[in-house]
Amino acid sequence: MDWNPHFKKLLGNATDLVRNGQLADATRAIQQALGGAMAGPATATAPHAGATLRSETAQQPPAAARPGPSWRTGFAGADVEDVAVIDLPAEDAASAPTSRSEPSAPSPRKTPTGRPAELPGSFTRVAFALAGAPQDHYYLYVPPGASAGAPMPLVLMLHGCTQNPEDFALGTGMNTAAAPANALVLYPAQPQSANPNGCWNWFRPQDQQRGAGEPAVLVAMVREVMARHPVDAQRVYVAGLSAGGAMAALLGREYPELFAAVGVHSGLQAGAANNVMGALSAMKNGAKLSGASPFAPAPPPVQTGATPPVIVFHGDADATVHARNGEQLVEAALAGATGAVQEDVRTGRSASGQGYTRTVYRAGNAMVAEHWVLHGGGHAWAGGDARGSHTDPRGVSAAQEMLRFFLEHPRG
Repeated sequence: MDWNPHFKKLLGNATDLVRNGQLADATRAIQQALGGAMAGPATATAPHAGATLRSETAQQPPAAARPGPSWRTGFAGADVEDVAVIDLPAEDAASAPTSRSEPSAPSPRKTPTGRPAELPGSFTRVAFALAGAPQDHYYLYVPPGASAGAPMPLVLMLHGCTQNPEDFALGTGMNTAAAPANALVLYPAQPQSANPNGCWNWFRPQDQQRGAGEPAVLVAMVREVMARHPVDAQRVYVAGLSAGGAMAALLGREYPELFAAVGVHSGLQAGAANNVMGALSAMKNGAKLSGASPFAPAPPPVQTGATPPVIVFHGDADATVHARNGEQLVEAALAGATGAVQEDVRTGRSASGQGYTRTVYRAGNAMVAEHWVLHGGGHAWAGGDARGSHTDPRGVSAAQEMLRFFLEHPRG
């Protein structure tokens, strides 16, 4: 993305305000800067308001998504600002769960017949209620084969900024990939009350801890789905794009006993930042992990299990979240590996001609990480549907490759 001089000036003003401790003024300056950036690209097209996934079956509930921003478009050869880092005042964030104890999932809601409300072959908006959580719904894809009653894999999919579950499902094509694998797909919705641009708050300390903030809410949603549908507890996974990818990495770190593997597309490693300026810095150049950095993330908490393997996708021309962040995700995974690491590097091209380098890392017989570098790729979901936002149809299908990686690596 080409940032115009006006945008650079506003962002510079915000940086000075943060350094002077004027956080409220800095937030307004960042909002103003990002608002101008979003309105500016000459390649912008009219939005598809509330785009609805075209389900593989006739069981299709009415759309309930909010209209998309006016600049929404498929891949057009340039990045769009997708990771808006806007911190809410402390009083606005106070409603999120903060207890270190795990919240209980809401009681399963069933039909009068005692069956789960979501039927096989459906993509449904599901109301969600958890004390202190701003999230009030999620979308759930139930594959046609769910009627067989066998335990199914479950994939938690976390959208990027300015996206919503329907847009994300359409753009990634994950439901289409999940149908033959007989996998459930859960899409939480981040409301603007939690973040003005619908971002997951991956850069806030209160949302980086097990049993607290957004991680606790997202896990409560997973457990609710597990209570309502036959889910294979050894095959629960999490993936996300951009801000959603950063939150996916956090969930993998904080809940390794729940998530068998993690997928991060154009995101950042867990703990890459713990404040607004650290987030902006990490997005631009990668996380500053040395103790000398004023934006260094806090040390990770004690984990409750082995680190799950991770599959990473990142475009090497990403001007929104620097490709160094993808490398750091892999480095973090390798740091937790036991034994000598073997590296297998292969290059190739997608059916549409985009080049990539795929590197697989193993330690002994254990998978550690799989890293896809998308040559010439920007800040967009590889192999996605152009009708969704932040997609690059030229690339390999990240949805299919992530799902393949997930199913190859059940927990334990």
